[in-house]
Amino acid sequence: MTKREEFEAAAAQRILIKDGPYGTEIQRARLSAEDYAAGTSLEQEQKGNNDLVNLTQPQVIRKICDTYIDAGAHVLATNTFNANRISQADYGAEGLVRDINVSAARIIREAIDARDDDVPRFVAGAVGPTNKTLSLSPDVEDPGFREVTFDEIVDVYREQCAALLEGGADFILIETVFDTLNCKAAIMAVKQLEREMERDIPLMISLTLTDLSGRNLSGHTVEAFWYTVQHARPLTIGLNCSFGAEQLRPHVQLLSDIADTYLMAYPNAGLPNDLGEYDELPETTASLVKVWAQNGRVNALGGCCGSTPDHIAAMAQAVEGMAPRKLPEIKPDMHLAGLEPFTIAA
Repeated sequence: MTKREEFEAAAAQRILIKDGPYGTEIQRARLSAEDYAAGTSLEQEQKGNNDLVNLTQPQVIRKICDTYIDAGAHVLATNTFNANRISQADYGAEGLVRDINVSAARIIREAIDARDDDVPRFVAGAVGPTNKTLSLSPDVEDPGFREVTFDEIVDVYREQCAALLEGGADFILIETVFDTLNCKAAIMAVKQLEREMERDIPLMISLTLTDLSGRNLSGHTVEAFWYTVQHARPLTIGLNCSFGAEQLRPHVQLLSDIADTYLMAYPNAGLPNDLGEYDELPETTASLVKVWAQNGRVNALGGCCGSTPDHIAAMAQAVEGMAPRKLPEIKPDMHLAGLEPFTIAA
């Protein structure tokens, strides 16, 4: 079977579990500035460049990955949220983008392949939104100004995705989408690679909301966003980051009703406190997402900011044995979208 078919077969049997974030776990390793930059000739300070750790301290990433697998994760996302030419330029490390992504995917591929328990697991090559936006001007006095072009963003994503696939990624996960146009650039990059490599590259797409009204930064509602990316035939669509599970619930419910593909949601561990830290206990997060599962709203669950392996383990235990969401039958209407959806009945 292809990886798409393997995922579909696994998703028909159970609610799959995605892993959690790497940043907090890397911080717990207490790496020094020298550890971050070990073996490189980079001149700038690299402490905090968590993506570089894939290359300079691969054993740290492998240990985190193994911990998430032990917690019950089936979908393991690479530690590559900022492993693109634009974001790495802040550290002067843009020349290492390919090596970082290849190493990141290879670490998880090896961790999964080392398991001999017949549990289906997958490597999702994670790409973040970059720190540039195509939809909005960074200059309030010049609304038409853009720091980058669409074609430049496509090239940035193409470089990263090609390296992730080279390292062994099964899927490309376009996550934390705050700008829909950036997401479309990532989709185009993957479609270009599909034609070039003459193979199917399944996409996972995950939107992030910037306020409780249910819009991302570029203004799309959840429904409008789905109609905007539906043509890409994503393997999964979903929501991540944004808020905790309690605040994300109505948006997951809406998306579950309209998306005729698998739904993967991975909320934050509640809302941050005054110090920017997350206090929500694993049992609390697990009890909230369990309700989603009980109502048949999700096919895959995981954790974003503030989540730990304990949160992932609690989620896995909470939904063990529950039936996964059934894909809805959607009427063949014409769906269009600006910032709001527009439907023309068939």
